[in-house]
Amino acid sequence: MTFHHGIAILAEGDDFPDVLSSPKDEPAAIGFELTPEKMLAGYRKGLFAWSVNPVTWWSPDPRAIIPLDGLHVSHRLARTIQARPFRVTMDRAFSDVVMHSARPRHRGDGVWITQEFRDAFAALFAMGCAHSVECWQNETLVGGVFGVAINGFFSAESMFHRATDASKIALYYLVETLRDSGFQLLDIQMLTPHTESLGAQEISRREYLSLLVRALQKQNCRVNLKNVI
Repeated sequence: MTFHHGIAILAEGDDFPDVLSSPKDEPAAIGFELTPEKMLAGYRKGLFAWSVNPVTWWSPDPRAIIPLDGLHVSHRLARTIQARPFRVTMDRAFSDVVMHSARPRHRGDGVWITQEFRDAFAALFAMGCAHSVECWQNETLVGGVFGVAINGFFSAESMFHRATDASKIALYYLVETLRDSGFQLLDIQMLTPHTESLGAQEISRREYLSLLVRALQKQNCRVNLKNVI
C-alpha cells in the first residue's frame, strides 16, 4: 500500500487502511474491484464505496447517522403512518428499490448507483446482507429504502418515493425494525437537509468508529419487519 497526499492507493493483497487519520473530505483509499466481499470489509473498517473506475472508498469526518431512538416524526407524518396509506413489506422488491433509488431526482443530478453498484448490492442481497423496505399502493411500488447489514450495524444507502411520504414511511419502519431487532448503529454516511429534518445528526469520525466497533460486536441481529408492523 502506498499513500498520496494521505490517500491510500490499494493494490491486490492489501488490507484497508486505518481511517482515523484519513482525509476528512476526500477518499480515504482508492483501488480494489467493487465486490460484495470488499464492500463488507470496507464497512467493517468505517469505509463505503462511492464511485467506480477507479473505486473510491470514503470515511467522511464528520459522519452522519440516525440515532435509532431519535427519528423525528412530525405530527402530520405520525397521522399519516396511523392512517396506513401504504402496504409495507421487507425484501419483496429489493432490486426495484435499488433501481428506483438510482434514478436522478432532478435534471442534471449525477448518479452514483451505477450498474456496478447495482450488481454488487444484488450480490449482497443474495448473501442475506442487504435489505429493503417497500411501500406499495395496491401493486405499485411507490417508495422504499435499502441498505446493508452486518451484525448490529446497518448502512442505509439510498431511498426513493413516487408518492408523498412514501420514503419517510419506509425509513420509519426500517428504524423501528432495526431498533426492535437489537441493532446499534444506523449509518447514513452524509447529512442532507432532508435527513436532518428526520433527526439525522453528524458525529466525529472517532465517535463513529467507536460506535461501529460496538455495533459489529452485537451478534444475532435479524432484520424482521413482522416484529413491528
